[in-house]
Amino acid sequence: MNIYLVIILAILAGGYFLELIVEGLNLKRISPILPKEFANFYDAGKAPPSKVLGGPILVDKYKQSQDYLKENTRFKLTQGAVFTVVTVAFILIGGFNFVDKLARSFSQGSILTGLFFAGILMFSSQALAIPFSAYHTFVIEEKYGFNKTTVKTFIADILKGWFIGAIIGAIVLAFIIWFFTVAGIFGWLYCWAAITLFQLFLTFVSPVLILPLFNKFIPLEEGELKRAIQEYAASRNFKLQGIFKIDASRRSTKSNAFFTGFGKFRRIALFDNLIKKHTTAELVSVLAHEIGHYEKKHITKRLMFSFITTGLAFLLLSFFINNPGLFSAFRMNEFSICASLFFFALLYEPINFIFSALGNIISRRQEYQADRFAVSTYLCPQDFIVALKKLTVDNLSNLTPHPLKVFLHYSHPPVLARIKAIRGLLRSIGHRQATAP
Repeated sequence: MNIYLVIILAILAGGYFLELIVEGLNLKRISPILPKEFANFYDAGKAPPSKVLGGPILVDKYKQSQDYLKENTRFKLTQGAVFTVVTVAFILIGGFNFVDKLARSFSQGSILTGLFFAGILMFSSQALAIPFSAYHTFVIEEKYGFNKTTVKTFIADILKGWFIGAIIGAIVLAFIIWFFTVAGIFGWLYCWAAITLFQLFLTFVSPVLILPLFNKFIPLEEGELKRAIQEYAASRNFKLQGIFKIDASRRSTKSNAFFTGFGKFRRIALFDNLIKKHTTAELVSVLAHEIGHYEKKHITKRLMFSFITTGLAFLLLSFFINNPGLFSAFRMNEFSICASLFFFALLYEPINFIFSALGNIISRRQEYQADRFAVSTYLCPQDFIVALKKLTVDNLSNLTPHPLKVFLHYSHPPVLARIKAIRGLLRSIGHRQATAP
């Protein structure tokens, strides 16, 4: 049997079984005992109505968060199993060769043929994902009181995503095919440089060109909250380019805030759900955390990490372009750079998995740093802790994830670990102040 085929099938099966183990361990960590830190947040009331079996019910909210975790886990594993089986079957029956023949039948040259090949595969994959996305949105999220998405919005989001993905994907793939065609052994280097520049371009323009296609960015109105944000920013000599609230409530009751863009495209965005559920001090604390990411240069560091890993991926890809053994594994009749890219992506998955885990380690460390920044500059630590608790409760987040799940998949530390770190920082500050001469 072809060694590449064995390796790829092992990667697909091994990846899914690893997820089974991780998710199983995560579910075993569930405990009916509520952590004391959240005693006044979960047991003070009941959960909002949930639509179960056609009628609204009220359940204990901590139990509801655990049920939500269980249901999402089952859903994720089911979807993963379906996609794994479909991918393996598609490989074994020579599906890639069939798509390649279909793409070549248009006789449009290597770049357009590659775009047809990729487009057919990506469209098929996303079409397969639509029923799962619809079930998650209109069944699971609806059941737990989160969903506000209408069918019209759901369909519009899919079409917009396809349109944007097709444009960006076509540009990126065309560059890759062209550079590897004309630049020979240095093709990977030109690809890396071009994709890096394109990533930077998207980072700058996404807040003003892409994100507004999905949500309305409304300038925050004058009032207590805007004044408090401006006063805090002025105290840090942080120049705000724009403070916006976005209409996230059109899709979900979940709340969040984020910082995006650079220079004059820099934006602070608050979900309208977040504004409704939090006090001014809590909101400024959350924004202080986001500004902390910027002042600590976390966004730049994350981009650099992405650039480095992208460069390594292109370097390794250059060794597998039109590899006879690899193409034989997929039962391909003809070579192509575009097909090489898809086949290499499957081989690269273990390395990508390692980089993802490493990226999460770095991200969790940066989250702790941003927390410390917020606490030490805004000086309202209790409000920040309350904000973290409210976000956790409102989003039905898991309070007790398994360490392996955190290590592999969490870009943020678990909320209890964050609160513990904040309280430790406060004790350290208090101790230094008490012992100061």
